[in-house]
Amino acid sequence: MISEKNSIDLNNPLLSDIAGAKEVVWINPSKVPFEDVKETFESGMEDILAADERLKRFAPFIMKCFPETGQSGGIIESALTEIDTMKAVLNKKYDCNLSGRLFLKEDNNLAVAGSVKARGGIYEVLAHAQDLALKAGIINEDDDYSKLALPGARSFFSGYTIQAGSTGNLGISIGLAGAAFGFKTIIHMSSDARQWKKDLLKGNGVIVKEYDSDYSKAVENGRALSDSDPLSYFVDDEKSKLLFDGYSVAALRLEKQLNGLKINIDKNHPLFVYIPCGVGGAPAGISFGLKHIFKDNVHCFFAEPTQAPCLLLSLATGLGNKICVQDIKLTGQTLADGLAVGRSSSLACHVMKSLLSGECTVRDAVLFDYMRDLISSENIFIEPSSCAAFHVLSKIQTDQSCIDYIRKAGLSDKMQNAVHIIWATGGGLVPDNIRSEYIRTYPE
Repeated sequence: MISEKNSIDLNNPLLSDIAGAKEVVWINPSKVPFEDVKETFESGMEDILAADERLKRFAPFIMKCFPETGQSGGIIESALTEIDTMKAVLNKKYDCNLSGRLFLKEDNNLAVAGSVKARGGIYEVLAHAQDLALKAGIINEDDDYSKLALPGARSFFSGYTIQAGSTGNLGISIGLAGAAFGFKTIIHMSSDARQWKKDLLKGNGVIVKEYDSDYSKAVENGRALSDSDPLSYFVDDEKSKLLFDGYSVAALRLEKQLNGLKINIDKNHPLFVYIPCGVGGAPAGISFGLKHIFKDNVHCFFAEPTQAPCLLLSLATGLGNKICVQDIKLTGQTLADGLAVGRSSSLACHVMKSLLSGECTVRDAVLFDYMRDLISSENIFIEPSSCAAFHVLSKIQTDQSCIDYIRKAGLSDKMQNAVHIIWATGGGLVPDNIRSEYIRTYPE
């Protein structure tokens, strides 16, 4: 419990609705022009470019260890797909009144990990492996990094441990990447994690420690165990700069994809991006990168489950990650397992308090409706947690607070030129039987 919790005014209509697990829409009153705050962040454009270069340097290693990346030359990237039929469904079934073009950023199909976590999680494992190998003289920066997949290098890495706490997808990315190098890899998983994700990790030689508690406790225990071992490295989703930088590279890749489609983003052609949010690291990193590329012409919105709106609670109260959803009697439990987080990332809070345009919360049942609609309209499967982004999209031109936001931004007469991107965060590795279970599920 936080010491400030008695100062939380649950008579405030917004906080009262959040505490009552109601769906809400929130526009960030603290958002400011990007140029006014960009110098206040620990990372900058140079860090994004450096992360991109490191990923390119590791491409030969990734291609050797994960042959499915061969066609892309070892670069892990996802498609940007226009979903006109789904747009029509949203307008007809949900009265979204959506204008402009609608795309799906298919991070649900990112190679290796099948989720957005492939960006940050794999990147941090690569960075740690590079640091160890350079210090040991196994490689120099000009080498072909595929040599790190050779038996001698794997034997070296086997003397070191990588650990992380996860509700599932981050654990998969770190676990599979760690195993590729030969690290002893331990993933601490909360009770919300799906069994198939645990089984996948175990099947790849990863040690899975399971907890009956939530994500925050898994992280706490994992961090403590790692700190007690001088040869262990902990990937900390709550405050890792390396994870953050890895996620931010997505903006460079998206810019190239938009350029390839001859789509220009400027004040007359705004970009709206909608991202599901758990602890906040991935959506914050992606948004941070997008702001560096598109400045104030990009508008970033997050979506969270009604029982686990940890970042919204952090920003709306101004308490940052000093507050968790259990402090206002929410459970933190949701069928959107990747978003089942009670306390937000301190790094995400710091970055997004001035960059985020807004948020919404969504009931579990609605996620499954969007999931089935996407399958029937576009024949694309994404896991329920990914579908949270559709809910904030559905509000952007119908909810009065969003309409006011658009008007104040001077975009009311430009929405027909807007580009909307749903960021699909996971689902590529979901087994067929679990997909069928999701499709049959009709939660209340």
